[in-house]
Amino acid sequence: MRQANVYCRGVLAGILSEDAEVYRFRYLPEYLRNSELPAISLTLPKQEADFQSAVLFPFFFGLLAEGEDKALQCRILRIDEEDHLTRLLKTCGAETIGGVTVEEI
Repeated sequence: MRQANVYCRGVLAGILSEDAEVYRFRYLPEYLRNSELPAISLTLPKQEADFQSAVLFPFFFGLLAEGEDKALQCRILRIDEEDHLTRLLKTCGAETIGGVTVEEI
């Protein structure tokens, strides 16, 4: 199982994981309790239940580079272009669009 911490504006919001080709995202209880902290996206609203998907959630996929940037990152980091979670873990730790970053656990 691979896991990543997901931060929203520098605050740990939840855990993204992949297990047997099922992706899960779960908000941390502390993050849910604070009503001033926003959901990380409209498609992943704050809730106690896990989100599950057979593919990487579109929100996280949208953080990934495309085109020539994708090809360059994959070549330099030696990542399969179709391994979206590894791409996310290796390239979205800082300076992403919006306030969400991802850090491998």
